Amino acid sequence: MPKTMELFVQPIVPQRIARLNEIAFNLWFSWNPDALLLFSSIDRDLWKKTGHNPIKFLKEVSQHKLERASRDRTYLSEYNKIMAAFDHYLSETDTWYDHRFGGRNETIAYFSAEYGLHESLGIYSGGLGILSGDHCKAASDLGLPFIAVGLLYRHGYFSQKLDGHGNQIAEYIDNEFEEMPICRVYKDEKPLIIAVDIAGRKVYVNIWEARIGRISLYLLDTDTTLNNENDRLITYQLYGGNLDMRICQEIVLGIGGVQALQTMGIKPTVWHMNEGHSVFMGLERIRNQVKNNGLNFHEALEVVRAKTVFTTHTPVPAGHDVFPLEMKDRYFRHYWEEVGLSRDEFMGLGAEETPSKGFNLTRLAFRIAHYTNAVSLLHGQITSKLWEHLWPDIPAEENPIIYITNGIHTFTWITPPMADFFDQYLGQEWRSNLSKPEFWQKIHDTPDDIYWGVRQDIKRKMIEVIRANLKKQRIRNVASTTEIKNIESILDPDILTIGFARRFATYKRANLIFRDLERLKRIVNAPDRPVQIVFAGKSHPADHPGQDVIRQIYNISQMPEFRKRIVLLENYDINIARCLVSGVDVWLNTPRRPYEASGTSGQKVAVNGGINLSILDGWWAEGYREGNGWAIGDEREYDDAEKQDVEDSNSLYFLLEEEIVPLYYKQEEKGYSPEWIQMSKESIKTIVPVFNTDRMVREYTRKCYIKASDSGKRRFVDSHAIARELAAWKRNIIDNWKDVRLSMADGDDSSIIFGRSKPIAVLVYLGNIQPRDVMVELYVKDNEGHIHLVVMETAECEMQNVKCEMQNTECRSQNAECRMQTERAPAVQIAEVGEYRYQSKFHPSDSGRYTISVRIIPCHPELLHKHEMGLCKWV
Repeated sequence: MPKTMELFVQPIVPQRIARLNEIAFNLWFSWNPDALLLFSSIDRDLWKKTGHNPIKFLKEVSQHKLERASRDRTYLSEYNKIMAAFDHYLSETDTWYDHRFGGRNETIAYFSAEYGLHESLGIYSGGLGILSGDHCKAASDLGLPFIAVGLLYRHGYFSQKLDGHGNQIAEYIDNEFEEMPICRVYKDEKPLIIAVDIAGRKVYVNIWEARIGRISLYLLDTDTTLNNENDRLITYQLYGGNLDMRICQEIVLGIGGVQALQTMGIKPTVWHMNEGHSVFMGLERIRNQVKNNGLNFHEALEVVRAKTVFTTHTPVPAGHDVFPLEMKDRYFRHYWEEVGLSRDEFMGLGAEETPSKGFNLTRLAFRIAHYTNAVSLLHGQITSKLWEHLWPDIPAEENPIIYITNGIHTFTWITPPMADFFDQYLGQEWRSNLSKPEFWQKIHDTPDDIYWGVRQDIKRKMIEVIRANLKKQRIRNVASTTEIKNIESILDPDILTIGFARRFATYKRANLIFRDLERLKRIVNAPDRPVQIVFAGKSHPADHPGQDVIRQIYNISQMPEFRKRIVLLENYDINIARCLVSGVDVWLNTPRRPYEASGTSGQKVAVNGGINLSILDGWWAEGYREGNGWAIGDEREYDDAEKQDVEDSNSLYFLLEEEIVPLYYKQEEKGYSPEWIQMSKESIKTIVPVFNTDRMVREYTRKCYIKASDSGKRRFVDSHAIARELAAWKRNIIDNWKDVRLSMADGDDSSIIFGRSKPIAVLVYLGNIQPRDVMVELYVKDNEGHIHLVVMETAECEMQNVKCEMQNTECRSQNAECRMQTERAPAVQIAEVGEYRYQSKFHPSDSGRYTISVRIIPCHPELLHKHEMGLCKWV
């Protein structure tokens, strides 16, 4: 045999189209499909083969094809148009942020463990990563001074294959960094590398940059020969390994992320932790304040808290990272010594009040960040209740946790045919009116027949992708020739198509629709009104119950009665997600309420004309309106999971049989159902302008980023004088709060005649606390028995030099309104030192029953939330 050698000849992009490299290295292409046509139109087969990866494509494309494109007038015309749009986008200064907040010197740093931006950058697993990616894209669109920090995984999340029995096979394929839209960060003409201390050893970290429109995402990886083999593995796998690997990843993300920004000379004014994975960034910033500015830990904490934002996405206790205390000993012993804390003081920042006494990172995040939020209205209520022990004696609905409902980056998730339809019938201005509900009224004026035609074309394309996925799966599993040939008869674009695609966690109940197989058989095989269902999703390799659900669905899909009506796709990723959310008629979502924090897949369906069929959980509890989709079950929680499953599945079957299927097939001579199209358009009208990241990031900016920047800057004034004074004040309050007590001063008349006032007086013993340091509040609740009783603003008592002014407030219930008026009254000091009398008169605006109480809380002008200390005493 003669000796041979392999020689790879890399093409050179011709000068005339040389800026293709710029497009390839900016993820702006991920929400500008016309830019991707510049690549796919050169070689469509190679474009598919390279997984829609422009970097890899340019490394493998034929030189001759590149030369041909550089001489093609039609191609050059499109190239020039795209480059002009790209340049305009990057240079634009007339952005929303510039209009609202121009002139501010800000940098917002956003930390997340995963980012789902495009299939060519495989560093995401699911919803959290997709949300992070969409957040970054919207920040770019809106012109925010924004940078992001994450980890660059060698393996990323796993690639899923299904064998011939429906078993999930997890494969980890190396990410080739040189084939991804990222570049090494250089300093002084050398690749920038930082060293992070992990349990007393130095771990070296590479820094990469991904461009996302106008902003940068910095990615950290430890896969360098400077590290030992174990440390090189820290960033190998997303959500892989044991607890030691997990804490090491989070140290690299949080502590390493702060150090990376410092080394690059980036000085954020706001820090945003997306979930608790990056919470150690707060600890590192506290350490810097102690070392560099001479603050003690508590003073440094006031500085850091004031400009830190924390978003929690998990509504169940089991979803939060918890580490054994002995593990925290191993990794953070030197830390608490450096910042001047005892072990008990440090552990108290995150230790759970449970027998296991684990260290909870979410608990730590709530301690370190002042601006905290959940990701939907319902999730906000659940989260406030879940974490109410952090603010003892404060009603859950009053604690500092707010909510900002998740949205989607519309331009990423709208399919090009639907975007073209909007361009033609709504005008290009729909792109700049994304969050204006009044604009989207116009969708009902668009022609039904054209709209239906577009929807059907999108569905046909989806079915082609599904069949290709199934064919690849069956060939690999050595299916028979007949089985492979029969794929062409699977799914029909004229049949009502339901989609279900998401992570196969058991609480998402992917198998709920299979509780009554006989009933489902009748639904999907109805002679004149059949139904077909497409499933896709992964289960974490350690989640065996989730994999059991996948196997169950696969086996049902192979039953003769379901073989052409139910399909299960493998390797669910961004590309398949785009395909499914754009092509299905109905999107099924069946989580066990209230475990869905938000969810966004249904929002992606709506922008493409699909209709949601969902449990009233997460975002759908806000988005559902009669006429824009269907709600499964009732808006309630259950103590009995089996009863919940029975009632929800019966509701699902009823909706399919009595409403959804009949409406879809009410097609008459037009070939489509006008009523169905009206509901589809109503879905667009009500969901698109609200559930998008344009609205979401604006909300973060107004409610969190600007406020955090302002409060953070105040903490830096006069060598951190405010932070020092506030920390000392809090220590005094905490030390003396045990002595505070209050009691009613006068007799308790249980009733009065309408039109008269109710005098209320309390005796308050403050001990060593001054009256100016507390607020005494009259707390009134309407209690007429309405099930949606709304709590009560309080009549606030602001103390200045032992004088108290009780202000007006309103208490609203479902069917009654109560306006409480109070009269000014002094806080009179009693004979006992440190004891004061507070009195007021309450004037009911209506008859009825009221619950009246009085409470006292700490009060200081520099508190960022009245309940941030979590201290309160009631009569």
